[in-house]
Amino acid sequence: MKPNFSLRLRVFNLNCWGIPYLSKHRADRVKRLGDFLNMESFDLALLEEVWSEQDFQDLRQKLLPTYPAAHYFRSGIIGSGLCVFSKHPIQEFTQHVFTLNGYPYMIHHGDWFCGKAVGLLVLHLSGLVLNAYVTHLHAEYNRQKDVYLAHRVAQAWELAQFIHHTSKKADMVLMCGDLNLHPKDLGCRLLKEWTGLCDAYLETRDFKGSEEGCTMVPENCYVNRRELEQFPLGIRIDYVLYKAVSGLYISCKTFKTTTGRDPHSGTPLSDHEALMATLCVRHSPPQHTSNPSHGPAERSALISVLREAWTELDQGMAQALWWATIAGYVIGLGLLLLALLCALAVGGGIREVAILLWTPSVGLVLGAGAVYLFHVQEAKGLCRARAELQHVLGRAREAQDLSPESQPALQPGRQEGDRAEEQ
Repeated sequence: MKPNFSLRLRVFNLNCWGIPYLSKHRADRVKRLGDFLNMESFDLALLEEVWSEQDFQDLRQKLLPTYPAAHYFRSGIIGSGLCVFSKHPIQEFTQHVFTLNGYPYMIHHGDWFCGKAVGLLVLHLSGLVLNAYVTHLHAEYNRQKDVYLAHRVAQAWELAQFIHHTSKKADMVLMCGDLNLHPKDLGCRLLKEWTGLCDAYLETRDFKGSEEGCTMVPENCYVNRRELEQFPLGIRIDYVLYKAVSGLYISCKTFKTTTGRDPHSGTPLSDHEALMATLCVRHSPPQHTSNPSHGPAERSALISVLREAWTELDQGMAQALWWATIAGYVIGLGLLLLALLCALAVGGGIREVAILLWTPSVGLVLGAGAVYLFHVQEAKGLCRARAELQHVLGRAREAQDLSPESQPALQPGRQEGDRAEEQ
């Protein structure tokens, strides 16, 4: 690599709010999004909530001259809603569907039917390997009483692990998406601490957009302002995160958000604000350290967030087992009721009543059985994530007493970069 090597990467990210029959002005917004992407000509455009595959096909047809490469990530019943458009050829792609994603009986929320996932694209840019990730985590419907918190923390951990295990051969890592997490939320801190990803909004010196980088703002006509009563400026839940894995240095030259309206027509492209980042990649000289040193404060912060995540998953697992136990009792009572009805039907005393009660009793047993199986599966998923966190937490605690030469083993997300600096 030449000492004066440099690469500029322009990235676009947007949660498109493209729910068929429910999202307002969907077709018009998709059309204007295509016009905007063609005009701006980003290197990568990563989108969430493109729930209609026909919308993706329409965008693909419109963007083909500017973005010859594209992919739509399919999962679940409705789909993941994730897609990407690229000016550069896509070398590889894959996806990981999150183990836990809400509850099927919460039909009015619908996350369980979507198959929330993380998609991965591998691109080759000027001889470098870029791993680009796009994701969408479970929504937060009630911040005061968040029944999905354990699921979202588990998803953040799965996302961090997926990035770690798939980025070992990459030179650069880019992660965009709607995390449904505020910057100081547990899941967001866990993701950043474990992977070492940098936040483009926090790192850039040239920011233009909504106050505090918020991506859902009350000025947007599609946003329910009552949901933002506690946050007068809005909330920041969409992110552009990045890092250099090998001997490179990445900086965010510019970072922009829309501010509740389309940059040209004045009408919003979505209920979320779009993110636009310009990343500069260059050779990292020997005297430059691309990753911060992991002193006592950094190690303490990692251990603290790992312990906090473990506690949250442990509580979630206890709750799942409680529901499974309740469902088990209902199954037992239902079977006893069925046995009693069978005895009454055979005896002939109140045969007609027994027959009438047979169908709802069978429905009760089957429904309770479905709830039991789901919550057992939920408990196992939480238990698996908790076991992984416990193992990592144990290693982190052991590393506290090791010499500085052993400290990079704490964070696998930054391990490769540190090793490259030493060579």
